[in-house]
Amino acid sequence: MKVEMLMPQMGESIAEATILKWLKAVGDSVKKDEVILEISTDKVDSEIPAPATGVIVELKAEPGKTVAVKSVVAIIETDASQAAAAPKAAPAAEAPAPKVAAAPVATPAAAAPVAAAPIAASPSTAPARSGGSKTALRSPLADDSVENGVGVAEIRRQIPTQVNERFYSPLVRNIAAHQGISPNELATVAGSGSHGRVTKNDVMSYLEHRSFQGAAPAAAPKQAKEEPAPPKLDYDANGLRVEPMDNMRKKIAEHMVRSKATSAHAYTVAEVDLSNVARWREQNQKAFLGREGFKLSYTPFFLEAAVRALIQYPHVNGSVEGENHVLKRAINLGCAVALGTTGLIVPVIKGADQLTLVGLARSLTDIAARARTKKLQPDDIQGGTFTVTNPGTFGSIIGYPIINQPQLAILGVGAIKKRPVVVNDMIAIREVAYLTLSYDHRVIDGALGGHFLNFIAKYLENWDVERTLY
Repeated sequence: MKVEMLMPQMGESIAEATILKWLKAVGDSVKKDEVILEISTDKVDSEIPAPATGVIVELKAEPGKTVAVKSVVAIIETDASQAAAAPKAAPAAEAPAPKVAAAPVATPAAAAPVAAAPIAASPSTAPARSGGSKTALRSPLADDSVENGVGVAEIRRQIPTQVNERFYSPLVRNIAAHQGISPNELATVAGSGSHGRVTKNDVMSYLEHRSFQGAAPAAAPKQAKEEPAPPKLDYDANGLRVEPMDNMRKKIAEHMVRSKATSAHAYTVAEVDLSNVARWREQNQKAFLGREGFKLSYTPFFLEAAVRALIQYPHVNGSVEGENHVLKRAINLGCAVALGTTGLIVPVIKGADQLTLVGLARSLTDIAARARTKKLQPDDIQGGTFTVTNPGTFGSIIGYPIINQPQLAILGVGAIKKRPVVVNDMIAIREVAYLTLSYDHRVIDGALGGHFLNFIAKYLENWDVERTLY
């Protein structure tokens, strides 16, 4: 029996979608709910599973083609005897591994990541870890190389092929060995493959997330930091290289230009002493990690401070509609998540004012992980009333982010660094960061913008070090 695979409707307002990549070719066997297609809409990119188990006998839409929702994009033959007669197409070339691993936050835009299919060959290099972590993801080493006195080949042999009925491919085991992921840690990695199988992309997303949370690899080598090799690019006779924008880049460009043309951008910057936050975080990190399973980053502290400021200054939590300033009761925080070096997305934590610091940390971890593994739904990136972005993740001291329309303001967080500051007429070393508020000067003046940002700074500076974690 032939089963038609339809282009799904990824939201009420979505009428069409663009084919990004087929993960299977004509003649390939597929299982029901196995991801075989990547699509992009003007709201979110998504992975589409097969509607039935069988063999693909026809692909009706090529990559790059935009088709209407509910259109037939593929035919799957479920009858084994009929499927055997289907032509076998040459396997599609696998997409190369991304050159740079994603850090969690960046200037916002409405787009989503593109996850590659499981790859069966070892990559020549592993992505460099960004996100402000002091330890970069290491390039794969030869089997006879040594990490902390233990050969990589021996580390890999310690990782079983199968644990609790979870299969690990040679590639996954190889990456885990090179990145210092123990068998127990690997067992905690969520699998997006068939029957929960852990794929290469699951491991890379986990490493990116671990970098975001500030965790170092379990067996990081003590060696001098190496500068990443510059990318090798081919140029034409005129010394030029033309790279067409992909769908995500087009949407980012459109969104950013529209925002600058819509809002009268104004900026204010504040210096904040995070010493109390840093001390409290260090005191509670072990308990938090033991209970939650991931490290507590600094970002949830800024999210909580932003929520408190929005409650105190509700005129910032709104939008402009025509000649009206519309205030929003709900506080829905957008959190910019970088997707490599060429894309980003802003998933939203709904009802952020109803969450504790731990709740914000959980929600942030959830949406960041789903953003990188292409599990976000259209509703996950809609309804934001204020956005927090963190250019400090990349080492930037100060950033001037563009407002995420139709919101009125966005908070930019700079890198947290130890600096000499004056405290009670004496020089002291403190954990300091610069915060930037970009706001819409049509309805927010300097006084309101300044008070709002100063509230956030004072809230963090006066953090109660005796506060309980739960």
